[in-house]
Amino acid sequence: MLGKGTVIKSTGSRFTVKLPNGRIVLCGIRGKFRIKGIRATNPVAVGDHVRFEWSDDKTTGIITSIEERINYIIRKSSKLSKEYQLLASNVDTAWLMISMILPRTLTPFIDRFLVSAEAYRIPVIILFNKTDLYGEKEMSEMENLWSVYTRIGYRCMKLSLQTKEGVEAVKSEMTGKVNIIAGNSGVGKSTLINVLDPTLRLKIGKISEYHQTGKHTTTFSEMFEIDPGIQIIDTPGIRGFGTIDIDRLELFHFFPEIFRASKQCRYHNCMHINEPDCGVKSEVESGKISESRYVNYLMMMEVDPGKYR
Repeated sequence: MLGKGTVIKSTGSRFTVKLPNGRIVLCGIRGKFRIKGIRATNPVAVGDHVRFEWSDDKTTGIITSIEERINYIIRKSSKLSKEYQLLASNVDTAWLMISMILPRTLTPFIDRFLVSAEAYRIPVIILFNKTDLYGEKEMSEMENLWSVYTRIGYRCMKLSLQTKEGVEAVKSEMTGKVNIIAGNSGVGKSTLINVLDPTLRLKIGKISEYHQTGKHTTTFSEMFEIDPGIQIIDTPGIRGFGTIDIDRLELFHFFPEIFRASKQCRYHNCMHINEPDCGVKSEVESGKISESRYVNYLMMMEVDPGKYR
């Protein structure tokens, strides 16, 4: 008889599976299962619904199958032999936690994450953290990005884990969902989870004074149940998201405002780079499409933005 449950922690070749009755079982996977048709470093991800064979003493298990995923999200793998790492699957909401300071989140990172989430049909909320530290410059930068992304259709929220501003609103939005929190190292992902549930006491890293960047404290994805109905997947700090599975010719589909403007292009196969009568470039020039978004699109297309601005 096979057991079934949800993967709540992944540490390489070992997986923690939570059964419907709440029991926790440590599981492995067979070698051939690990490599069969898989281009990821980890074929099983946190959030996967799996079936497994019990060990003889019914204390551990071996995962034999994964139910079809609703969605999933990936990042570039640090291993050269594989293409990507699965961070999580079956996600209801992805929270992209960013900050204007300590560490500063750059727009190429934001847009790569949003493209990846669009490609795998995961709704995103952009969460501006550390607002208590913002001076006039940072507030102005936040307001500019807020305008850019809400105009496209993304929801934005503000948060200060020091003053607790926004914590209850975030908690309310998370209720009844499987949430994933992503962002650069040091931006406050684990701190948010600790604020929502102080009993977890997740390890928190300090910001490097020299580089103004965070140090990796979370080294693997793990799902926590904060309150009944709130499930949060904490992820390793991420320096970059890849667009590995996205065809270069289809990249613009995952920039919502570029996709909408593309309907005004003269050519149906317009790449929005140097073609005449391009609806996208026209809206960039008029300010309807953010220049930073267009520049990041060109960079993802591996085109020098300086030639077409």
